[in-house]
Order: sequence, then C-alpha cells, then structure tokens
Amino acid sequence: MYPVLQVALDFVDLSRALKVAEMALEGGVDWLEAGTPLLKSEGLCVIRELKSRFPGTTIVADMKTMDAGRIEMESAAKAGADVAMVMGVASDATIKECIAAGHNYGIKIGIDMLGVTDLVNRARAVEQWGADFVGLHTAIDDQMSGVGSLDPLTALCSGVNIPVAAAGGINAETVGSVISAGVDIVVVGGGISKGKDVKKAAEEIKAAMLNSAKPASGVANGPSSGGILEILTKVSTANISDGTHRMMGIEGLVPVTKNVKMVGKAITVRTCSGDWAKPVEAIDVAEQGDIIVIDAGGESPAVWGELATISAMNKGLAGTVVNGAVRDAAEIRDLGYPLFTKKVAPHAGEPKGLGEVNVPVNISGITINPGDWIVGDDDGLMVLEKKRVREMANHAMDWLEKENRLRQEVVDGKTTLGKVVDLLKWEKKY
Repeated sequence: MYPVLQVALDFVDLSRALKVAEMALEGGVDWLEAGTPLLKSEGLCVIRELKSRFPGTTIVADMKTMDAGRIEMESAAKAGADVAMVMGVASDATIKECIAAGHNYGIKIGIDMLGVTDLVNRARAVEQWGADFVGLHTAIDDQMSGVGSLDPLTALCSGVNIPVAAAGGINAETVGSVISAGVDIVVVGGGISKGKDVKKAAEEIKAAMLNSAKPASGVANGPSSGGILEILTKVSTANISDGTHRMMGIEGLVPVTKNVKMVGKAITVRTCSGDWAKPVEAIDVAEQGDIIVIDAGGESPAVWGELATISAMNKGLAGTVVNGAVRDAAEIRDLGYPLFTKKVAPHAGEPKGLGEVNVPVNISGITINPGDWIVGDDDGLMVLEKKRVREMANHAMDWLEKENRLRQEVVDGKTTLGKVVDLLKWEKKY
C-alpha cells in the first residue's frame, strides 16, 4: 500500500479542483485530498462530488478539526470521506472523540501535528488512542519564510509504529529525502496543482518516490529551497507585488533600456542634483551583482551617463536606479545596461562630493536600506527588505506558479479568466 502519493486540492473553486484531480490521478496520484480552503468555500459537497467522480479513489477530508470532533467526523464520513484530519493541538477529548467516530463510521483518522511542540510524545499518545496515522505539516506561511527541516520528520517516523504523512512544499527534487526519512504518505499541493502540466508533475514526483530520488540538503520545502537570486530572476515585479498583498513599487522612475531584468542588492547613494561624485565613487564600493540606487532629489542636471555605465559594467554591477537625471540614453540602451531614472537631460553637473554612500534613502515614499534587494523590469521597481527577502521571494514564486496554472487553464479551455476563476461568485455582495 505504501508509499502513498496524496494531492492536496487547495482551491476555492470546485470546478478547478475537479480538473486537477482528474489529471493528477492520470499521473499516478493515489489519494485525493479536499483541502481546507476548498472545504471552507464549497462545503462537504466537495467530498460527495469527489467520491461520485472518482469512486475507487481514497478521499481525504482535511477538516483541521479543533472541536466537536464526533459530529465533524460523522459529517465527513457520511459525505463519503475515507480519511479525515484532526489537529494534534486539539484537546485530548476532541481527538479521542474523532478516533471513536472514525471507528464507528469506518473512516481513518489522521492527526495533523501542525503547531505541536513535543512531536514524538504527542504522536505516541494519539497512537495509543487508536489514530490511524500522524502527519507532519509545514505550514504554507512557514514555507514562505524558509522554515523546514527533515530532522523532526526523521524523529517522528522512528518514534511511532503507525504510518507518517508529510506535507509542505514537497516536490520532485525533495521527495526522495522525505521517503528516506521514513514517510509513508507524501502530501503534495502546489508541486502538482500549480504545474502547467499536472499529469507530468504528478508522474515526476511518483517516479522520484519509487526511485528514492536524491536528497535535497535536508530541507523539504519547495520554493524556499532555491537561492534568492535564482527565484527573483524568474519572477516579475508584478509577481512580487501580488505576493505581498499588492505592495507598491517605486513610482515615477522608468527604464531607459527596455526588455531587461535587473536583480541585485542595493548600494545606496544620497547626493544633490547634478553632483555625480558619490554615484561614481559608489561603483568602486559596490560588488559584482549589486545595484546602485541614487537619490539625487528627482531633479537635473544628470548624475549618471555613458562613462559611469561602462565603469559599472566593468565591475559586473546588475544595474542602476536614479531618482534624478541621467544622460547618454541612446548609448546606454546600446550597451543593454539596466538603468531606471526619473529624467533624461543632456547637461551634467559637477563632482562636488556632497552626500553619502550606503545610507538609507527614500524614493517615492519607499525607504531603501543598504543590502535591500531591488528587482526591476518593464513594469517598474520593487524593493525587498533584506530581513524579509526570503519570504517575499517565495510568495512571488508562489504567485508566478499560480498564474502559470491559470494561464494554462484559460488556454486549454479556450475560455476567459472570469469563467475559470468563477469571478461572479466571488464578487462582494452588499
């Protein structure tokens, strides 16, 4: 029976969940999970529909029960669930009620250990009470922050005699490590459901499970396992904004060179309009891959031009941002150098040496500190605080993957975005 591949259908629309479920089963998925968002948005009719559409498949209801254990398990069972989940942080009484109801109605009861601090002892307790399996779940929000290690998973697998499930950012690259840790049930959400080709994504993960794919540095999380630069190179500024609750970018600055991508850490410069001494000095301070961010008050004369650009390119810098004026625009475009500016002007200033390098600057109401990450493309500029860059990058990647999936559904269905996301259903009603 084991190992089992379970897909988490964490959608809010049943129609989209059903399409992904069908393709995932074709790719080798064993169990279908009605994710908590889906159950909350559509209700237990989701379980009934999944059971009706896929009668020979194990259906998991991710109830995340915290109270009223008996009635929730009874409801899940009568709707057609084969497995239902209760939280390990629920009271002893609630967990025991869930297990008793599961035995009574003939469904398996899984214990989600999300939030449990003493994993092994809690798992041993629920095992004694009759739980069918326990699951170690790395929360989505924790995944975005880069949290996740196989150490607790290994301890949990060796500490109990019932099957162990693992969920949270697992993909084809990391699933081998999860299996090696002793996991029996592999729960994959976005690694399958957000793929352009859902069937292929499921096939790759199933093959990696069966072939014990290479370990992945002891970290089981999907997006957070990549490097920050690698992720930010793939995502757009729009993805970053969407992933941070529509956060605004730097406004009023436009790219001199179109169709280029700029990603790097900020070397900040505060200077006066026309004083190009500190911007040029910053080139020598910067390291390869950095981006020089200059606040020149938003006015001309120019503080950056062709010679500064060639110097920056020789140093291997990733680009320049100027809240002020630049010149030699045609030459800079020919060089293909990423440069964002507020103004273009033919006249330059004088190198007086006023200002400072690597101090906080503020452009269009956004503070940029030295070491913050800057991403620029044709849509504009986004600033990612260095202390939050991992989380923000992962959220951006999550949005990119969601958009890729939506695009594929629109293309494959030859339909519209409004119909795919059932837009009218989710409009605010007054």
